[in-house]
Amino acid sequence: MADSSSSKAAFDLGQGPGRLLVWLYGVFTVAAASRSIVQMILDFGRAPLAYVLSAVAAVVYAFITYSLVRGGPAARRAAQVCCALELAGVLVVGTWTLVAPSAFPDATVWSDYGMGYLFIPVILPVTAMIWLRRAAADRTG
Repeated sequence: MADSSSSKAAFDLGQGPGRLLVWLYGVFTVAAASRSIVQMILDFGRAPLAYVLSAVAAVVYAFITYSLVRGGPAARRAAQVCCALELAGVLVVGTWTLVAPSAFPDATVWSDYGMGYLFIPVILPVTAMIWLRRAAADRTG
């Protein structure tokens, strides 16, 4: 039977899955923000919907990163809600890009369910929600 210090360490942001989640969300924040900024500056008229959606993804990733680092019950709940919204966005945009590809002359972070990013955009929110739920259960139990 594990003591509370070892189970607490399993959900610590300084190691393991927590550190990886923060790192991945940080990388995706920079990647999505950089991509959308460059695309909007260089050729906004070509695919404004795609570029704005990439900027929205960057904001969502940044908020989740901040919430994970901040910690605490309110931040964890906010991160869970944002992860659920992120997953919904990936599923909606991913489906939309397959059903109406002409609406997206250029890809977004969430196009084709994140295929351009090795499907990490669809896997990441699911993983984060599971981790956050376990962390909340561990802290209350």
